[in-house]
Amino acid sequence: MGTLRITWTRSAIGQKEDQKRTIRALGFRRLAQTVERPDNQSVRGMVVKVRHLVQVEEVVGE
Repeated sequence: MGTLRITWTRSAIGQKEDQKRTIRALGFRRLAQTVERPDNQSVRGMVVKVRHLVQVEEVVGE
C-alpha cells in the first residue's frame, strides 16, 4: 500500500457543496496545503471527484 501526496491548488469558491465537503474530508484547511493520504479506493474516489482542484503525486519508497 502506497501513499498519495495531494496538494490543493485551486479554490473551491463557486464549486458545488459536495466538492467543498470532499476537500475538507481530505484534510485540507487552506489553499496550497499538502497532505499525505493512504493510496486506497476511498481516497482515490475523493481525488477523482475534485481532480480539477488538486494535484496528486504518488510517494514511492517511504
